[in-house]
Amino acid sequence: MTIVHNRRPTSLQEIEERTKGMGTEEGRQVGLNFPLQPTDVVITPYGKSGTTWLQQIVHGLRTRGDMDFDDISRVVPWLETSTDLGLDLHAPQRGHPRAFKSHLNWYDVPKGGRYIVSIRDPKDALVSAFRFGEGWFFEPGSIGIAEWARNGFLKKRDKGSYWGHLISWWEQRERENVLLLCYEEMRKDLPGLVRTVAEFIGIELDDELFEIVCRQSSLDFMLAHKDRFDDALMRAHSEKIAGLPAGSDSAKVRVGKVGQHRYELPPEISAELDQIWREEIEAKLRFENYDALRQALVELRAH
Repeated sequence: MTIVHNRRPTSLQEIEERTKGMGTEEGRQVGLNFPLQPTDVVITPYGKSGTTWLQQIVHGLRTRGDMDFDDISRVVPWLETSTDLGLDLHAPQRGHPRAFKSHLNWYDVPKGGRYIVSIRDPKDALVSAFRFGEGWFFEPGSIGIAEWARNGFLKKRDKGSYWGHLISWWEQRERENVLLLCYEEMRKDLPGLVRTVAEFIGIELDDELFEIVCRQSSLDFMLAHKDRFDDALMRAHSEKIAGLPAGSDSAKVRVGKVGQHRYELPPEISAELDQIWREEIEAKLRFENYDALRQALVELRAH
């Protein structure tokens, strides 16, 4: 029997203790071994790097703007978690092509489909992830961003980390079935993003569809309908399994400003991220910082 607490965790240890049953290895394996069709689209950025936004764009393109859902991850299901949430990954979807969400790296993602990956400045991704967890998985103000970062984002160096995910997808950047995007460039040109995604997934754009998808994937629209994009299924699951109080203050759709880390990230954490970049990314991909990698991707996309 789940104990419903009157507050959220206030320490990293308590988060770990109360959330350890939220995802099962059996459920994850169903996602990792899911048989993809060649036309299937897997949207698989690292967390807090544009996943929900891309889900909305793809779903809008394939359905001409369907909004009849309570959670975007009900109609574009999350490979790794859907089984634990009671969803059938094999169930018919509303539009074609089928589309799925993931956060998997290239090595772990099921093969045989088409893949959309957006990368983001790790400092902004870290801040966004912290703000997303605060008010859902822990009480606001109870855990500082430095402590949180050092025990998660900064600590992980494996293939499932930000660094491992980035390297794995960068190495696949020239594959015909991989669309590698940059979050910062996506923010600068939504119409161009919609056209690029439509072409990649094989959707023929007409003027009406183009207008619908641009409008419904705008920040203003998604904020106005944020209840569809705030992980309703996962929140209900977390309340059941981890006993988290209902009514989270956390919001998945945020303004997501480029460079927000300059105002929220302690200098020492920023410096530690720079050091990890040098050790993990510069040493392997030869990009001295994120801006250099971003520019290389812009040039690649231009050809």
